[in-house]
Amino acid sequence: MEQAAAVDPILDLARPSILRNPYPSYDRMRETGPVFWHELLGSWVLTRHADCLAVLTDSNRFASDWRRAGEDIPAPLLSVQTLDPPEHTAIRHLLLDGFRAQDRQALHDDLEGQIADLLAELAGRPSFDLVGELAEPIALRFVTAFLGVPAPELDWFVPMSRTVVDGMDAGLWPEKHEPAVAARAQLAEYAGGWLADPPKDGLIAYVAEHAADSGVAETVLRNSLRAVLHAGYESASRLLGNAAAALLATPGALDAFRATPATAVDELIRYDAPVQADARVCVTDTELGGVTMKAGDPVTLFLGAANHDPLRFDHPTELRLDRAPNPHLGFGRGAHACLGASMAIRLTGSVLGTLATDHPGARAVAEPEHRRNLTLRGLDRFEVCLRPDTGEEVRP
Repeated sequence: MEQAAAVDPILDLARPSILRNPYPSYDRMRETGPVFWHELLGSWVLTRHADCLAVLTDSNRFASDWRRAGEDIPAPLLSVQTLDPPEHTAIRHLLLDGFRAQDRQALHDDLEGQIADLLAELAGRPSFDLVGELAEPIALRFVTAFLGVPAPELDWFVPMSRTVVDGMDAGLWPEKHEPAVAARAQLAEYAGGWLADPPKDGLIAYVAEHAADSGVAETVLRNSLRAVLHAGYESASRLLGNAAAALLATPGALDAFRATPATAVDELIRYDAPVQADARVCVTDTELGGVTMKAGDPVTLFLGAANHDPLRFDHPTELRLDRAPNPHLGFGRGAHACLGASMAIRLTGSVLGTLATDHPGARAVAEPEHRRNLTLRGLDRFEVCLRPDTGEEVRP
């Protein structure tokens, strides 16, 4: 009798049935060995909250800039996301100062009107794709309005953005690497055009005015603006999709959201975060989680697993919209914590708050379909109806 082929615990995450809910698989990894070496990735894998937090907050021993471990990094990949101090400090401070200089309240006030109008329009239809017709266009409008530039065409931008996301899983599927590098370069060139002819308002205007005194190389600056555009769009659109799917799958959750919107968004991030994994490289021999990591060893942090760690969260499989405190790692920690986390959180709160208040009868028409991405989790399609259920069949 033939023996069954061994199942790789990480490749197995890409199976459609597990993509829908990877958290039981994360639990098995954590119980079997919370820190383990994965041969295909060529990396240590961490699944516990404490271990992931230790790596995220220790840039001395764990680098985001792989050049510190002797790697040759292509120029399109050097940005605020991939540099470490002191290079990282200059670009992060420039961007943070630009963020703080914006009138974020006015931006949100304007966007809330757009959200209400779009949802009212979609409510008149039997059903619609929440991903392609709500989450993606709203997220792109939001991030480009904050940047102060016109939104590119969705038909051009979305496929390129998804190519970049696909490349984040190149450790498992190497064929995704080169297309992602090319897409990053094209997006950086697009972002560079903003600096050549900057708008009068927004983050780009601030950066263009202060770039000369920042000490940031032009290539890094262009790549970092590309990263703000891409990461802001992907984080917000995927968070919206994941959060809406979780709310509509949980009886009474829309009503509960109205009661505690701030803690509810935090819990939705913990429960099904868009950022499921992150990577660092060990730059000095280190003991962590009962193993010795050598200088040059890659380290993969399964943040999705960490956010469901029962050692850190009571009843982690339950969606508790009033959970507080909630020390999830959904937007990272330390020097590389997401710059636009507060924006994505507020956008999600605005969309879901309007949905819960104006369309309390919202319901799923079909099961959400997930993209085949392991690093950045999100939906491909999610058919939704905003009308109350009358017992009649609704067809897309």
